[in-house]
Amino acid sequence: MSEAPPVLEMRGVTKRFPTGTLANDAIDLDLRRGEIHALLGENGAGKSTLMNILYGLVTPDAGQILIDGQPVTIRDPADAIARGIGMVHQHFMLVPVLSVAENVVLGQEIVRAGQVLDLGEAANRIRLLAKKLGFDIDPSTRVDQLSVGQQQRVEILKAIYRNARILVLDEPTAVLTPQETREIFEVLRRLRAEGASVIFISHKLDEVLEIADRITVIRRGRVVGSRTPANCTEGELAELMVGRAVSLRVERGRSHPGAVVLEVSGLRAKDDRGQEAVRGLELTARAGEIVGIAGVAGNGQGELVESLIGLRRPTAGSVRVAGRDISRTSVDERRDRGIAFVPADRHRFGLVLPYSVADNLALTRYAEPPFAGGFAGIVRNFHTILENALRLMEEFDVRAPAPTAPAATLSGGNQQKVVVAREFRHDLKLLVLDQPTRGLDVGSIEFIHKQVIARRDEGVAILLVSAELDEVLDLSDRVLVMFRGLVVGTFPAEEAQREKVGLLMATGGSRA
Repeated sequence: MSEAPPVLEMRGVTKRFPTGTLANDAIDLDLRRGEIHALLGENGAGKSTLMNILYGLVTPDAGQILIDGQPVTIRDPADAIARGIGMVHQHFMLVPVLSVAENVVLGQEIVRAGQVLDLGEAANRIRLLAKKLGFDIDPSTRVDQLSVGQQQRVEILKAIYRNARILVLDEPTAVLTPQETREIFEVLRRLRAEGASVIFISHKLDEVLEIADRITVIRRGRVVGSRTPANCTEGELAELMVGRAVSLRVERGRSHPGAVVLEVSGLRAKDDRGQEAVRGLELTARAGEIVGIAGVAGNGQGELVESLIGLRRPTAGSVRVAGRDISRTSVDERRDRGIAFVPADRHRFGLVLPYSVADNLALTRYAEPPFAGGFAGIVRNFHTILENALRLMEEFDVRAPAPTAPAATLSGGNQQKVVVAREFRHDLKLLVLDQPTRGLDVGSIEFIHKQVIARRDEGVAILLVSAELDEVLDLSDRVLVMFRGLVVGTFPAEEAQREKVGLLMATGGSRA
């Protein structure tokens, strides 16, 4: 592979946004035929901007793109697709109410005489392509009925259907389970063997070392190093990304649990389809304790979390916080009683994307002093809102052009940090964390983990739900395993062995 000529070269690519942010500073990058080239960097380092330039979504200020040695100008995504470039974005570009087949052929429809859409022929082609890639997907299924991992496959299908030979994957495993990640890696290896070239954007060091042939690290818009997996370690890559030594595992220290803060008894809740997802669940969390929930996605964790914070009404059972039954109270009432929540879906539940960073940082208290005054809090104190934003942006290293910038303009990781900064208040009784580090780089994960430990040591009860088993094991003082809506195992931290917990996650033990 080292002697293969590049299929893609990006030379001296530079992009400065009107806000003054220098996203890409004379970046050089090349990609060879039949190669998986990982692009690694912190949130906001410029990875996605560089790939958006390649895909025609952003116009560079300087630099050159060459495909097969020939200079090209890529004006828009249609131009990129015509040149054999496909991109799977971190937030999928699918139409939920359309079928798999309709999404895949959108813009390249197959028509019969009389300009009639031939979905049958399209479905046949997609079925053959899916079988070749090892995907088990029915082309007639609506996208909104698919899991996140299946939607990821549809995006890859869409790119390959359009004859992409250069495939860009932007954080492809950020929302996947470990099993789904392994399946996607098998697909990438199959594509590589057939001569496709892949740019793999990620912040997960272990995955990069497993899948990549080469690794390029970007820090604050510049290339700071290139490595091969054989000649580097996770620690070395983390230091290249962040510019300093990074602790890849948090020092949890000893906890000193106090009184019971959260008490869940006989909780039952249905999912959006009306099926029972939580089935008589029992759990407690004490002040100064982190209780981690481990489980394969889809075993009731989401419905449990929504029942705790007021987004889903339980069908039976009770939720008590500091001795008070809150089972039928509103989200606002629960916040007033010292409950905060970091949601798994920051776009749906965590942010108002068109609003400024400053407004999002005050979102849950916008009508209260000191952010508002007057009758019913209708007079906003813009100066205080701005001061609060500047303080939290510095404290949580939120990288944004300005506090007035819309949240939609931030990278996914920085959006997550806005949510975390707002929710990690100092007046908490219970902190519910659902995938708190999803989409974050190693430096940000280290920082957030330290903040979680600090809140625990201040006496906050913390419930942690994460698809990252290592995160649950590293942070938790007690680990609970959820399977089919029930807690099927409880382990103190010192007894929570990966293999034992993993087996319960997969089978549910005697309750399977």
